[in-house]
Amino acid sequence: MTPPEAGALAPDFTLPDDRGVDRRLADRRGVWTIVYFYPADDTPGCTTEACQFRDLQRDVEAGNAEVWGISPDGAASHRRFREKFGIPFTLLSDEDHAVAEAYGAWTLRTNYGRESMGIQRSTYLIDPEGRIHHAWPKVKADGHAAAVLDVLREARAGRAR
Repeated sequence: MTPPEAGALAPDFTLPDDRGVDRRLADRRGVWTIVYFYPADDTPGCTTEACQFRDLQRDVEAGNAEVWGISPDGAASHRRFREKFGIPFTLLSDEDHAVAEAYGAWTLRTNYGRESMGIQRSTYLIDPEGRIHHAWPKVKADGHAAAVLDVLREARAGRAR
């Protein structure tokens, strides 16, 4: 599926977090939400990305925003990952990858010459009206959280004018 673009209404979803609580994107109206897709808990790139979002958590919260990380891993895996690295934000389980498909993050990938379907690391900044403010359909883990925070700050400054 094609990733949604800036200006489009963000595809709504409901997914369970690591505690079994269902989280619904539509319930986030009125505040900013950073939704990022990552392949797997406790892998090098995914750990780098999660820890960088963790380290910027105060700045994200100061921007009236929340981070939601989504992967195909289940609740138990998310719980271990959160505890091991002190991740303070929401991790959601998309075990059937339906939400990743809706966001164009479930793609054909090539690894060491083998093709398989999997998560393409990607991020969406969703505004308080539920629209995609900015999309990063393909990202590298290192430094990405800071880039997202910069765009969040610019967006909030633009709305305050």
